[in-house]
Amino acid sequence: MLTEQSGSPRLWLRRFVNVRPDEVAALLASFAMFFALLSAYYVIRPVRDEIGVALGKDSLHQLFTIVFFVMLALVPLFGFIAARFPRRYVLPAIYAFFVANLVAFWLVLRAAPEHHAALGTFFVWGSVFNLFVVSLFWSLMSELWSHDAAKRLYGFISAGGTAGALAGPLITQGLVRIFAPVDLMLVSAVLLLAAMIASLLLRRIKPPEATGGETEPAGGGILDGAIKVFTTPMFARIALFIFIANVIGTFFYLEQARLVATSISSNADRVLFFSGRDLVVSIVTFLIEVFGTARILKRFGVTAALLALPVTGAIGVLMLSFDAALGIVAAVMVAERIVAFALANPAIKLIYTLASPDEKYKVQNFIDTVVFRGGDAASGWLYALLGGGLGFAGGAMGAVAVPLAAAWLWIAQRLGADHKRRASEIVTRA
Repeated sequence: MLTEQSGSPRLWLRRFVNVRPDEVAALLASFAMFFALLSAYYVIRPVRDEIGVALGKDSLHQLFTIVFFVMLALVPLFGFIAARFPRRYVLPAIYAFFVANLVAFWLVLRAAPEHHAALGTFFVWGSVFNLFVVSLFWSLMSELWSHDAAKRLYGFISAGGTAGALAGPLITQGLVRIFAPVDLMLVSAVLLLAAMIASLLLRRIKPPEATGGETEPAGGGILDGAIKVFTTPMFARIALFIFIANVIGTFFYLEQARLVATSISSNADRVLFFSGRDLVVSIVTFLIEVFGTARILKRFGVTAALLALPVTGAIGVLMLSFDAALGIVAAVMVAERIVAFALANPAIKLIYTLASPDEKYKVQNFIDTVVFRGGDAASGWLYALLGGGLGFAGGAMGAVAVPLAAAWLWIAQRLGADHKRRASEIVTRA
C-alpha cells in the first residue's frame, strides 16, 4: 500500500490544517486566489488612505455617504447579473471589469495627479472595489465548500488573504520609494488578474463535496438579497452585526485620519504609516488563522468567535474616550482588525455555508456592500455631528459608541444561537 512520504507537501500541510487528501488541491487554489486578491487591494489601500487624509476629514464623511449611495445603485445591477447569468461567469467578468478600472485610473491620475475630483472618485471606487471583490470571493467559497469543510478550512483560506494583506504593504513599501504611488495601480491590476485566473482554476478542480449548478444563474429577483435581509431574522442579525461593527470601526478610522493629518506632514510618510500598520495586522492575523482559528471555532464555537469582536470594540471605545492619542488609536485599530479578520469574519462566512445558493450570492453581497458602507456613512455623519474636530476624547463619540457596543454584544450572542439552530435543522433534515 502506497503512503505519502514524510516530507511531502501534502503531509506537511496536514500538520497545520485538518484537510483531507482529496481537498488539498482546491484548498491551495482557494488560498492562492485570496492571496492574490488581498495583495491587489492592500497594494493600493495605503494610497487610498493617504488620499483620504489629503482630502481632509470634512470630506471623508461626505465621501462615505457617496460610497453608500453608489452601493445602493450597484446592488440591483449585481442582482440583475446574478439572476440572469451562470454563476461561473459572474465573478470573472466583474474582476475583469475592475482590472480595466485600475488601468483607467492609472492613466487619469498619471496625467492629473492633483485633480481633486479624480482623487475623490478613486477613494469612492476603492471603497466599492474592495467590498465587491471580497464578497464575491466568499460567495464562491460558500458555494464550493460544505459547512463541515468550512469549519475545518476557512481559517487556512483566510490566512491566504492575510498573507496577501501582508505582501501588499511590503510591495507598497518597497515600490513607493522607487515609483510614484499612482503606479501601484498597475501592480494591483496584475494581482487582481491573477486572482481571476485562480478562480477559473478552482472551478475546474472544485472540492469533492461541491454541488453542481454552477452553469445556472442564481435566479430570483434583483432585490432578493435586500428583501431576505429584512425578512429573515438570522440575516437581519448578520446585517446588524456588520452595521454596528462599521459604525464603531469608522469612528476609529476618522479619528485616526484627523490625528495623522495633524501629526504627519509628508505624503510618503503617511503611506508608510498606513502600510506599516497593515503589516502588523497581517502578521498577527496570519499566525492566528493558521494555528488558532479552526481550533477556536471547534472548541469554543461560532458564538465565542463572534463575541470577541464587540468585546474588543468596547474596550477600544473606553480607551479612546479617555485618551485619543495617535498611538492609542492605531493600537485599537490594529487589535480590532486582527480579531475581525481572524475570528469574526470566518465565523460569519461559516454561517453563510448554511444558506441556499441564491442567498450565498445575493444576501451576502447586499450585506457586504450596502450594509457595510451604510455603517461607514452613518458613522461619518455621526462623527461630524458629535464634534469630530474635537476628537474622540473631547467630543461625544464615546457616549454614543458605548451603548452601540452593548447592543453589538447582544446581537453577537443571538447570531451564534441562530447558527447553532440552523446547523441542527440541516443535520436533522439530512
